[in-house]
Amino acid sequence: MLLSVSAAELGIKAGQLILSLSILIIFHEFGHYITARWFKCRVEKFFLFFDPWFAVFKKKVGETVYGIGWLPLGGYVKIAGMIDESMDKEAMAQPPQPWEFRSKPAWQRLIIMIGGVTVNVLLAFIIYAMILFVWGEKHITVSSLKNGIWITDSVLMQSGLKNGDKILSVNGNAVPYFEQLNAAVITGNTILVERDGKKVQIQLPVNLIEQIVETKQKRGMLIMPRVPAIVGQFAKNDTGFAVKAGLKEGDIITAVDGTPVQFFDEMSPLIGAHKNGSVQLSVNRQGQSLTLTSSVNEEGKIGIGILSNESYEKMGVLSVERKKYSLAAAFPAGVSKTFDKLGFYVNQFKLILNPDTGAYKGIGGFKSMGSVFPAEWDWESFWNITAFFSIVLAFMNLLPIPALDGGHVLFTLVEMITGRKPGQKFLEYAQMAGMIILFGLLIYANANDFFGWNK
Repeated sequence: MLLSVSAAELGIKAGQLILSLSILIIFHEFGHYITARWFKCRVEKFFLFFDPWFAVFKKKVGETVYGIGWLPLGGYVKIAGMIDESMDKEAMAQPPQPWEFRSKPAWQRLIIMIGGVTVNVLLAFIIYAMILFVWGEKHITVSSLKNGIWITDSVLMQSGLKNGDKILSVNGNAVPYFEQLNAAVITGNTILVERDGKKVQIQLPVNLIEQIVETKQKRGMLIMPRVPAIVGQFAKNDTGFAVKAGLKEGDIITAVDGTPVQFFDEMSPLIGAHKNGSVQLSVNRQGQSLTLTSSVNEEGKIGIGILSNESYEKMGVLSVERKKYSLAAAFPAGVSKTFDKLGFYVNQFKLILNPDTGAYKGIGGFKSMGSVFPAEWDWESFWNITAFFSIVLAFMNLLPIPALDGGHVLFTLVEMITGRKPGQKFLEYAQMAGMIILFGLLIYANANDFFGWNK
């Protein structure tokens, strides 16, 4: 039963990833397509996914073949007279035609090149605006965490953070919402906490991300609100060890193998010490004392979930700030959120480029991307992740690497400044070099998922 649930969760994650990437690819390529058509360029192909040797589906409408390829590594539009991944040298050897990309003035070619990135940014604006309009915002305020934080990563523990700490600032800046806390910490240098009524400053190691990746722990949130050891709701048809042991939602766990506990973080190491074994749990169920025995899996867990934020709010453990948006207010808020997310990603990218941080070891491929999605289909989470991926796609495509939009933009800007157009042979070699770089990065990222530090 456990295996089938795991397979089902994997299928849901994979389905969300494929749908998300398909949406982003189609809109990105549409940005190139619509601007090319705007300037009367002939678009020969518009494909979701790549189609080497054959296509899953294709249909010619007018001058354009629309289709779906079998290799889900991206998508493309083939614009006549443009050196791209098709490397159609035969067509490029013919005299330029008025409908070809190469015949258009530099400023038009520049707009066509940034069309995909522009649409991805606009898409992020719209998605975030609609999320805010439909669901609003719900944030746990950091200052309201009655019991402080729960450190779920051993590296952060070794860096000086402790369960129960109350975070006052990161890099000298207050972090108002808990949802921002994990990102702030992994990109931060110093953390100021309140511990036992005193202020303590913690210096994080430069290679914090490298250390976190190398522990090879299953990744979730590194920091969580510290919450009491009260059993949360079990999933429907859950047959895990906690359910078999007789635990029920609302049970208060008071001791593990005779050791008193008050919070989940105190339970975790005690249960984890009995991997593939069993533990005795002392439970308070509506005033009645019970002793239950539970098996422990190979990861040192028994399958207990926590309560909802709303439940903790009623108990006074934390506070949730809620905000609703009208349609008019949602759009400027969506723009602001897009640039906030872009700033966060740029900070992450800077860490990756700095070898001292070791952050490059955390680069992942499709497996890592899929793991970001929840195991149950949740539209709010899906659209939030898709909007962020849209920002990432826009930023990555602007990198000045040949074969990416940014490479074409760079060459076009140089042409506009110098008045000299790069030669066709140079562009062909640059395209090949860019494709080698991109495939190398793709192989590295996905190999990291399965064989490297991310395994």
